[in-house]
Amino acid sequence: MSNGSERVYVARLAGTTVFDPLGDAVGRVRDVVLLVRRSGGAPTAVGLVVEVPGRRRVFMPLTRVTSISPGQVICTGVINLRRFQARQAETLALAELFERSVRLKSDGGTALIEDLAIEPDRTRTWHVTKLYVRRAERRKGVLGISRRGEALVVDVDQVTGLSTKDKNQGAALVIESFEDHKPADLAAALMEMSPARAAEIAAALDDERLADVFEEMPEEDQITLLSTLRSERAADVLEAMEPDDAADLLGDLPETQAAALLELMEPEDAKNVEQLLGYEDDTAGGLMTTEPVIVGPETSVAACLAAVRRQELPPALASMVFVVRPPNETPTGRFIGLVHIQRLLREPPHDAIGTYVDPAIAPLDPYDRLPEVARRMAAYDILALPVVSSEKRLLGAVSIDDVLDHLLPSDWRDHLDDDEDTEAAHG
Repeated sequence: MSNGSERVYVARLAGTTVFDPLGDAVGRVRDVVLLVRRSGGAPTAVGLVVEVPGRRRVFMPLTRVTSISPGQVICTGVINLRRFQARQAETLALAELFERSVRLKSDGGTALIEDLAIEPDRTRTWHVTKLYVRRAERRKGVLGISRRGEALVVDVDQVTGLSTKDKNQGAALVIESFEDHKPADLAAALMEMSPARAAEIAAALDDERLADVFEEMPEEDQITLLSTLRSERAADVLEAMEPDDAADLLGDLPETQAAALLELMEPEDAKNVEQLLGYEDDTAGGLMTTEPVIVGPETSVAACLAAVRRQELPPALASMVFVVRPPNETPTGRFIGLVHIQRLLREPPHDAIGTYVDPAIAPLDPYDRLPEVARRMAAYDILALPVVSSEKRLLGAVSIDDVLDHLLPSDWRDHLDDDEDTEAAHG
């Protein structure tokens, strides 16, 4: 590999386009994979995390990179398209080392890493050689006014603490960097990190955010991350999840573990999840959520429009309301029908909702299988369908996202394409 200056700063490398030898863009650099030795010594850079089309992040060994220059990285064109996940011994420079606190050997002061440089040795093995750090903020004067610390570029062997696995270091920064992203983005990032680092980030997230992240993970990753939580915390996160997603996760756990977590959940939340656990995964009952928007027939159009504005409501469920006789909690009183929100946008706000029920939509039986659910949803060209018991009580609703999640291959989140894999897993 060659480049003009040989020294490459990671922060500048992030976002750089990767090109194949023909000049076609294959992706963008998102991070640098390092081996940080607990025994000390300069960390070794072994590869890049590259985001390819489809937002899939893959590993590219530095041995596959032929050139790095401002604004571009040139590779051999051979890329392993399997989703990247850091191994236990690997560290992501941007996600894990930036903002890490280290101690300066020169005076014993502390500083935060803001950037780092990698350079090749004579064997073309890349090592971290320089750190761009900023001393901790200092307070000055009786008012305690703080100022930014001095910025320094130091040799990597002039600091200590680089290999320390402090679970609090950088977690807040990672969470903050994903504040404006969708839960799926944070879920993808956690799946790339080593299991230990992912557990650290999960521990620092609040229950609602972590629940959203769990809902965007494959089952195997859900179980792995859930196992890192205390039982009480795991129960709190399950309560914050959509009941159908919580039921799917619990259904993949050993029965004794699932029962123990249900026991720790709030009775009402546990009841909703247990109801779903009674159905097979590929039935309408197993696919449904028990928390669609449910109203009485006398509810006004304006009140219904307000109800679907809730930020946490999935778009598919926000496209309609379900009209029932009391009680309005599932299983409800007699199911009357559903009303499309698009219809309500054209009606007087004070009208009662019961006059706008769509008579053409027949509800699902909880034991209807997935193919029938998908066929009915396609035939009606609709985003959600009610699930009604033999006693005509509304049990819940199946939304299009749950149908797709079960129709697609189990590893669809990984965007795997085995036919295009041209080398073994990274390492």
